[in-house]
Amino acid sequence: MSRERILAAARAALGRSGNPDAGAIRAEAARLVAGADRGRPPRSGTLTERFIERLTDPKVGGTVEQVASLSGLPGAVRAYLFTHNLPASIALPPDPALTALDWAGIATHHRIATDEPVAVGLAACGIAESGSLVFHSAPTAPTLHNFLPLHHIVALDTAKLLEWLEDYATGPACGGRAQPRNVNIVTGASGTTDIEGRLVRGAHGPGFLHVVLFAGG
Repeated sequence: MSRERILAAARAALGRSGNPDAGAIRAEAARLVAGADRGRPPRSGTLTERFIERLTDPKVGGTVEQVASLSGLPGAVRAYLFTHNLPASIALPPDPALTALDWAGIATHHRIATDEPVAVGLAACGIAESGSLVFHSAPTAPTLHNFLPLHHIVALDTAKLLEWLEDYATGPACGGRAQPRNVNIVTGASGTTDIEGRLVRGAHGPGFLHVVLFAGG
């Protein structure tokens, strides 16, 4: 059955005909999120503090550091590689904001392997409520870079932190960016307790997630 026939059958079952009015959809969306604060937990501190608290919670399993600006990312990556005894080689997506940085002493490549030790990326935005990172797909932001490496180092502009998950769904997508074909919301390092109830990191994605926060404005 074609998509059009499926949608027509759904509209008929709901007693509707034709395409829904865009204004009515917006009004319904506004009604659904109205009064959402009533169900939200109390909060304290800044957005950055709340994001760090959630990200570094043992259940989430991320680590974090802060640098003054995006130009400090290569230095943070060098320190991370040294601390974890990792090779000075990273998969780097072809994002001009990243490739323009000074990666002296680190070999970079754009293609990512299934057993890639380290990849470095740039999140579209972050969500303080859950310590989550939002990634948009694009020619300069391949999706596989978020899932194949063992160690994922992600830069995040603190100006692009959102309070709640629904803020991403209802507001401008990460600072007004056009909605991409693919969105991934990643919360912490990958893990599973399927095997004997023991937590195993890296089961379905990176085993280590390190976020480098910077003030980009």
